[in-house]
Amino acid sequence: MSGARPGEGWTASRSGGPVVLVAQVGEASGSMPAAAALACAASEPDRAALLIDLDEGRAPRPSLIATAGARALEQRLCAHMPDAAVASRGSICRLGLTVAEDAIERIAAALPLVRDSAAIVHLPPGRLRLVLEEPRIRPTAALLRADLTQDRSLLALAARDLMDRGLRVAVLKQPPSRLSAIPVLQGVPVLAGLAVKASLVDRLLSCEDNIFQDRYNGGYGTPDERAAEKALEGR
Repeated sequence: MSGARPGEGWTASRSGGPVVLVAQVGEASGSMPAAAALACAASEPDRAALLIDLDEGRAPRPSLIATAGARALEQRLCAHMPDAAVASRGSICRLGLTVAEDAIERIAAALPLVRDSAAIVHLPPGRLRLVLEEPRIRPTAALLRADLTQDRSLLALAARDLMDRGLRVAVLKQPPSRLSAIPVLQGVPVLAGLAVKASLVDRLLSCEDNIFQDRYNGGYGTPDERAAEKALEGR
């Protein structure tokens, strides 16, 4: 394919695993370790989740120990996206992208290489809508890190928009502790349950239809109020 960008030929189809977007609302901190915890929870020794970080674009550092699944995914990404900043770390594989004009396209290019595993996409402020408008990405869920005392109204608007698009939504009200953040960022899943509760993980990683949508449509209060309450279920 003459003149094609790396990975361009791989963006036509995507099947199988969930694609979860992780973003902060307002000035809330802790979205990156939350994304790493989700990736750890979604990984198995022979099948690693991909954690895409669009926040800083720094090249991830490989770890001395990585599962066979993480190394296999790293090899696929390197083969089809040779200039990508990718590394296997523990049970997960990480892809770092710069916030550039082609960043959204590169996310779409990487997703088919994940195959049936999960892809967790960590986004900086202002990039969520761009990802949602890219038809090849097709996210299944979103995790919003938000401080409810400061950003409840903003959270309600964001949750409503995401659910209107058919995504399953969960809210993380507190940032992961340093105790749990350090290992999950290394791809070590032992404390992932402390960073993101199992009930939220189960909701976000499910690929079934959004079973909460009927309750949202027929609930109480204004649409924004119903969206906020629905997103807070399972906290």
